[in-house]
Amino acid sequence: MRTDPIATWTTAATLAVALLTGCSSGSEGTDAQPSGQSSTQASPSATPTTETHTADPGQVGVSAAGVTTAVGAAATSTEEEYSKACAAAKTWMQGKGGDLKAQFEPYLADLQSTDSATPGTFGLPWSQLPPDRQSAVIVAAEAAADDLCG
Repeated sequence: MRTDPIATWTTAATLAVALLTGCSSGSEGTDAQPSGQSSTQASPSATPTTETHTADPGQVGVSAAGVTTAVGAAATSTEEEYSKACAAAKTWMQGKGGDLKAQFEPYLADLQSTDSATPGTFGLPWSQLPPDRQSAVIVAAEAAADDLCG
């Protein structure tokens, strides 16, 4: 039986996002947060990760600086594309120095401000990527910022 690598990757990416964002079965004695806000809890032994950026289906999340940091579409890329995009993002972030997490938004700003085609955008300019591919670029950038590239 052959498996579809894109479907496999989409399933894996969706699972990873779900695991990173967590879930809640109720308020458990705390006030519920307004929509659009997220809460991050980490145990002392947990490795901190970047905030998972999400947007409602069909919507786009934009930072205060005007950078698209979330796209409300399921991320779609092959394993090879994801690997190359993650590596390209990590190389860019390392080149800037400092904390990789601090380079997440500047990296996306750089991709979005040019019509250059890079491995980080699957060989097309950001402006030419459909929402599912933009979402995949963001997932790869988050992984790079968390130093999770293979």
